[in-house]
Amino acid sequence: MRWSQVFIPTLREDPADAEVASHKLLLRAGYIRQLSAGVYSYLYLGQRTALKIMQIIREEMDRIGGQEFYLPALHPAELWQETGRWDQMAATMFQLKDHSGRDFCLGMTHEEVMADIARHELRSYRQLPQIWYQIQVKFRDEARPKSGLMRLRHFIMKDSYTFDLDDAGLDASYKKHYDAYCRIFTRCGLHYEIVEAHSGAMGGSQSHEFMVVSPAGEDRIAICVKECGYAANLEKARAGLKPVSDPPGDPKPEVFPTPNVRTIEELVGFAGVKPEFLMKALVYVIPAADKGKQKDQIVLALVRGDHQLNEAKLGDALGGAPFRPAHPDEIRAHFGAAPGFIGPLGQKGVRILLDDALRGRRNLTTGANQNDHHVRHVTPERDFTGEYHDLRLVADSDPCSRCARPLRVASAIEVGHIFKLGRRYAESMGARVLDRDGRQVTLVMGSYGIGVERILTAAVEQHHDPEGMKLPRSIAPFDVVLTPVNLNEEPIRQAAEQLYAGLREARVEVLYDDRDERAGVKFKDADLIGVPVRLTVGKKAAEGKVEISERSTGQRADARISEAVGLVRSRYCG
Repeated sequence: MRWSQVFIPTLREDPADAEVASHKLLLRAGYIRQLSAGVYSYLYLGQRTALKIMQIIREEMDRIGGQEFYLPALHPAELWQETGRWDQMAATMFQLKDHSGRDFCLGMTHEEVMADIARHELRSYRQLPQIWYQIQVKFRDEARPKSGLMRLRHFIMKDSYTFDLDDAGLDASYKKHYDAYCRIFTRCGLHYEIVEAHSGAMGGSQSHEFMVVSPAGEDRIAICVKECGYAANLEKARAGLKPVSDPPGDPKPEVFPTPNVRTIEELVGFAGVKPEFLMKALVYVIPAADKGKQKDQIVLALVRGDHQLNEAKLGDALGGAPFRPAHPDEIRAHFGAAPGFIGPLGQKGVRILLDDALRGRRNLTTGANQNDHHVRHVTPERDFTGEYHDLRLVADSDPCSRCARPLRVASAIEVGHIFKLGRRYAESMGARVLDRDGRQVTLVMGSYGIGVERILTAAVEQHHDPEGMKLPRSIAPFDVVLTPVNLNEEPIRQAAEQLYAGLREARVEVLYDDRDERAGVKFKDADLIGVPVRLTVGKKAAEGKVEISERSTGQRADARISEAVGLVRSRYCG
């Protein structure tokens, strides 16, 4: 393509509202433009790159036997109500009514729609396994869209779904996707980590996320620094404990005054006790399903004073029941004290959960359920009872649960997520087939997602410098940008036209900068848009030479014009 004939609106300055590098550069390079918060238009370069990403995904999905579908984005509420997710996902789902008053939503994922097809069309084990996928727009009523293409309300996603007869079949389908995702992200030029993940509202027995470590990432992951293989999303991560020796003796609990001392930090300073000898108490509420007949359930979660509660783990411990932090007035009503002074002693009708780090501990300090008072010498099991669970949030340098080496906590961008859904959706929607013995059995499902915009964002975050993007050739909008420094000079113009024709004939994707602009402007734009190779046609054209420069390394070398197309084709486009 000739640059003069295409729309590439580059910008010289960073947009004021752009924060992360990918957002700034994709706007400046003319790849995208914002329509509204979390909603972006792909312009010419952005669409070329997105299509290349999608083609890589298609090739690898087809390689494992995937069959491409295209499903509606508009879903009737009844499907989501069958699985219980209509209410569960209401806070982040675009829900609407048609002119007849029927409830619909804009799909944020397609488990229900795929399961609906399966229950009507699959009848026998002979039709299994099935791998169905699509590349489709999705919608999420994101409360705080930010960071350009990282947190969107309208986005492109590859989602695939597998249907198997049993768990062994699901294991095989899951492994196929796991391997396919590795190939997809490698082909897209990403350096990624595969981490154990929390399944969240999707449910299921197992899930993995594919993460790109980046300061711009909104997820947090824990990775073993010695590469023993352990890596997990912070929502899921487990860690060992550094040993702590409790004070000797077996004294009874002793209440003592702590005026206006509400936080762990204040208590450490006031009482002169280290935070690992404190119990932090946090109160949550499980709302009653039937307000007229039931009461809300109060939950008291206890963690060590130097630890943080992981709410995802708390949700798992509560069996997936919906919960929320208690309001201050609810805390006063149930505990008889203000937040900051509450504890587990003497509680009735309160479900108490303790983090595993408190198991076997003695002589701890916690709230006394009296304003301006705490209680010391509290020993779990002797002075109160509760349920033990892994509730804490792993911190940087905690011991790896697998090899005891330190863990590194890093920010990361999620680019893919795979789930073993099991029978949850198929069971609730009645998706069954006849097995080999003629018995009806519930289908076993898997769900597997990739964010197209996330791949582009992660690639830019990993491959850029102050001058612009350095995209991998596999997803760059063009292979080569051809840059004549001055088309008014005949040797330069002739050489540029000769190279343009030769590159096109060799099927090299070339962007020919034939604009009437200064050389400096052309060079800046070429660096900005991230094309992997630049051919610069300058004064040496009269000597039959052209400069080849590689964007990712900055290496430059002269080549004969007569040999340049072959060199580019073999070295950079092979």
